[in-house]
This record gives sequence, C-alpha cells and structure tokens, in this order.
Amino acid sequence: MATTFGFEAKFYYGTAGSTASSELSNCKDLTLNSEATAGEITSRATGGYKAFASGLKDASVEWEMVWLTDNAGFEAIRDAYVGRSAIALAILDAASGEGLDADFVITAFNRTESLDDPMAVSVTAKPTYVTRAAAWVEAS
Repeated sequence: MATTFGFEAKFYYGTAGSTASSELSNCKDLTLNSEATAGEITSRATGGYKAFASGLKDASVEWEMVWLTDNAGFEAIRDAYVGRSAIALAILDAASGEGLDADFVITAFNRTESLDDPMAVSVTAKPTYVTRAAAWVEAS
C-alpha cells in the first residue's frame, strides 16, 4: 500500500455546474470533513442493541491560503465568497484521483494578519446544488 502525502494531493476549482479543472495551488493544510447522520433503526430483531443506518452525508472543506490578490485561484475563491455564488471544487488525492467533486458555497473567509508572516485567509466551503449533486469520485 502506497502512502500519499498532502503535498501530492490536488485541489481544483472552476465554474459551478461543471467539473473543476484549474488547480488551486495556493492552498495549505486542507481538511476534507465528511460524516453521515445516524438514523436509528432499532427493533426487537436487533437483540437488545440499538441499531443504526447511515443517513445523509455532511461535508465541508477547510483550508488556508496566502493572501495573493493577483492570483486567479485566490480571486475565484474571494469572489465566490463576496458574491455569495457557487464555485466548483474537487478535492482529490492525486491528479486523476479519488475524492469529493461538487459545487460549493464559501461559508467562511477569515483573514489573519500576523506580524511575522504574510497575510493569509482561512476558508470553509460546503456543498450546494447548482446543476449537479455532490459526488465521491474514484481514480480514473
């Protein structure tokens, strides 16, 4: 089994309604959060134990970017946040890899202004629906 490091992963952005195809390389420390609700299906047949079924999935993506106002990827994320518009994002483990592909809305865009480091922004995005549903894609 091969180990994949975070710097080998790929993060793409693009126009909502289509698959993201431009790499968002101004990204560090990305976290893809994904969990499902648990619907209780306990009955007499479950032997005295509560039983659950996996329900709706809840996903979000959190990452940091250097504040670069002349960078196309930074501008696309900022504009999606400011304009409250959807943006296509694909969070993959490799160039044609596995991960979440969806249209997202930017729900947090928090700027930090450290004295010792370049200005940065912490971003959170959550799936939305424009013309395509969120999907987990597998390596091609």
